[in-house]
Amino acid sequence: MKVSAKADYAVRAAAELAAAQPGGAPVRAEAIATSQAIPQRFLENILSDMRHAGLVTSLRGAEGGHRLSRPAAEITVADVIRAVDGPLAAVRGERPETVNYTGPAEPLQRVWIAVRTNLRDVVERVTLADLASGDLPDKVTALAKDPESWVTR
Repeated sequence: MKVSAKADYAVRAAAELAAAQPGGAPVRAEAIATSQAIPQRFLENILSDMRHAGLVTSLRGAEGGHRLSRPAAEITVADVIRAVDGPLAAVRGERPETVNYTGPAEPLQRVWIAVRTNLRDVVERVTLADLASGDLPDKVTALAKDPESWVTR
């Protein structure tokens, strides 16, 4: 699985907005861009995508900025990735359940579906509140602590 720069930036920006909740002032794009080292023009596009997906609201004016549209505990990493990149797992741009193979490659569809399921098991479990607090779910922490998880192949 590859996480696009756009998805990485989006989750980092959303974590910044989550850290400002609850009741915090709107966060200006410039502050997010500086804090997370995200190119500001790229960030503006990302915030627009997240606004269209209903994850972020923006306020204009001197006191303006961006906020999460609902509590950080109700928004998952998966929600943010989908807002900027679309489906979590795609094969040649299609959802795994729509691809078909023949012959020895026929079981491959089930492999792609299983990969998506495992990916979901992590990114749908972690909320923006978890990121902002630094307190990840036990299952995610355990997976990250496993030495095999750190082996690059």
